[in-house]
Amino acid sequence: MSHSHDGSSAPGGSSAPAQPPTKSGTATPKLNNEMELGDLPGDAPQNDIMQMARIGDIPGMEKLFESADYDATYTDEEGITPLHWAAINNQYAMCKFLIDHGAEINKKGGESIATPLQWAAQRCHYYTVHLLLQHGADPLITDSQGYNTLHISTFNGNVFLITLLLHQGIPVDVEDAFGHTGLMWSAYKGFPACVDVFLRWGASVHAKDEQGFTALHWALVKGSAGCIQKIIEYGADRFAKTTTGKTPSITAQELNTSRAWHKALNECGYDEDGNPIVPSWPGASYLLKDRRGFVTKFFFLWPFVLVFGCLSILAGMPVYAGIPIAAVVGYSIQWVAQQVLTYAPPDMRQLQKTPWMTGIFAGSLFWVGVHWLFTIFPHTAFGENSTWLLNFVFIAALSLTTWFYIRCMVDDPGFVPKMNGIAEQKAVIDELIALWKFDESNFCVTCMIRTPLRSKHCRRCQRCVAKHDHHCPWVYNCVGINNHRHFFLYLINLTVGIITFDFLTWNYITEVSANASDECNILAPSLCKAVNADAYSILLAIWATLQLTWVSMLLFVQFLQVSRAMTTYENMFGIDSHHSAASLTSAFTSTGAPLDPSQLPPSGSAARPDGGHGHGHKHGHGHGGWLKQWGRLLGVDAFIATATDKNKGGKKKGPKKNPYSKGCLTNCKDFWCDPAPMFGKRENGTAVLGGVPVNYSDMYESPSLMEVTRGRASTRRARGDGNGSYEAVPRGDDDNV
Repeated sequence: MSHSHDGSSAPGGSSAPAQPPTKSGTATPKLNNEMELGDLPGDAPQNDIMQMARIGDIPGMEKLFESADYDATYTDEEGITPLHWAAINNQYAMCKFLIDHGAEINKKGGESIATPLQWAAQRCHYYTVHLLLQHGADPLITDSQGYNTLHISTFNGNVFLITLLLHQGIPVDVEDAFGHTGLMWSAYKGFPACVDVFLRWGASVHAKDEQGFTALHWALVKGSAGCIQKIIEYGADRFAKTTTGKTPSITAQELNTSRAWHKALNECGYDEDGNPIVPSWPGASYLLKDRRGFVTKFFFLWPFVLVFGCLSILAGMPVYAGIPIAAVVGYSIQWVAQQVLTYAPPDMRQLQKTPWMTGIFAGSLFWVGVHWLFTIFPHTAFGENSTWLLNFVFIAALSLTTWFYIRCMVDDPGFVPKMNGIAEQKAVIDELIALWKFDESNFCVTCMIRTPLRSKHCRRCQRCVAKHDHHCPWVYNCVGINNHRHFFLYLINLTVGIITFDFLTWNYITEVSANASDECNILAPSLCKAVNADAYSILLAIWATLQLTWVSMLLFVQFLQVSRAMTTYENMFGIDSHHSAASLTSAFTSTGAPLDPSQLPPSGSAARPDGGHGHGHKHGHGHGGWLKQWGRLLGVDAFIATATDKNKGGKKKGPKKNPYSKGCLTNCKDFWCDPAPMFGKRENGTAVLGGVPVNYSDMYESPSLMEVTRGRASTRRARGDGNGSYEAVPRGDDDNV
């Protein structure tokens, strides 16, 4: 790749032609990874007009035009215009100036004979790309190597630029000169996020290039398991042959990417030969009918057997035999679960991604309730030492725990509504670009929506959740604005229920152990009498009490976060000041007007080189060791971060740092006195912030700033100017994303 030495970008904007696999059967498929850019003429530009365009010197350009020696249509000996240089260097204001002064928008130039649009796309300057498109730039024009703007954008894996272009109506499967589609290029480059965008947009996994290679063949060149798996999930032919008879399996062997190939096949439910893995155990027919439904139900109900089986064995056998036998039984039950897991959908191939933890809690809750009803209640509610009050408190806590637990598990946590069609998505993208907010803090490429304040995309739920708190494996759902209070009440009632159950079990054991034997192998006589009287009740109480470890930590964290008006995510990783704090404080310090184009910061910061996307949260998601995983599952990491008052970045937190905090009393009042029903479903996203009703599912600025914005939008609509506001779009478009 050729670059200048004076800090400017070299011309070009396309890639070298793809070299398809040779027909010899042994050569490696090859696509050139580098962009072929024309050489710069030297450290100094050939003339002032090109230098002015490159650095964005509009006053100097105006003086040059006034002299009548140059105009916006000037072209050098290579066909390069000032608009080319302004576009590749992201000089937005200069581009607009040149266009307004008659620059030819689709002029080709440079070694690759490319347009200014292609130069801008090659550097992922999507604000400049959008400007050129608005003024008539043709994204389907090809350069000397047969690549149009969509192909060039795919080379760098920028999902935002690809998303912008696809919303311009470019055919998703448009081919380059060698028959390669954007999906093929993304697969070859190893950009899973780009592959995902193309597939969700409807790109064909069966399309072949001129040598008969599909996107699956090209994914095997890079060996990205994520790309391979995605393409297989969307129905790619696992046995597709090229013109020389090469299947994906043969291609993987030749390129030494068989490991990634086999891993992707296994994740999608196929053996190493590409054939479906069909289970032979009883009930397999139900699995094959609905894998997701079967796996979800199985991993929710199977832990009921695990909890009851292990407790019963430990209670019914001597300790020296009960512990090893219970361990063997527990391992066997776990082994069965692992076997079923191999047939699960790809996104459920790990226990923590199934309702396994939910089933363990639900099973524990169920067996505690059954044991209380048939064993403890008859002994503690009647007789000389009856404890009606404790029983009443327990049944109330058990009922409320069950109710709020079910509500947390089945209710919509506050999913942000998706757009009604491609036209509506395009209107949102256009508005965000007009506001200089088309970035990962304000737009979710997966959901194709503008992300509201405090929302986060959950990879487990595959949706954006309004005021996202955390994804809880104990309820197999996200905790968001709709069910956060339900989750808090579930924890409170669970704590009360466990403590009450312990007291009831103590009273019950005291009564039934009076006449029990005091003989045993290890324990003291007094403990032997209790164990001999009813070991199952004691073990069940101990197991229930163990739950207080993670429950107490969660309660501590939640109480503190509610008083601070923070979510667990904000507590752990800090508040996104770009997306949240700036938006809130701007309501009181500015008018909320869009930035001046001449002050636009360099683009490219909103999208990562790997094509990934998020919501502006800078943190890792590495799995770490099993201790770290269990720490996350039990809430230890959040507890430590809260107890030490440090976020992940090591910066001190406090109410003054939090733009959402209105003081402890107001924060608690907002949460607990929210008029949404306690025992019913709330309107999606509704809440109270500082005593003011808000809706987090469509709140993109602070309430005060939104009022200002709406007032200005109404004024613009009255003038017939739609810039900066949502467009009225038809509702009938099919959403292919």
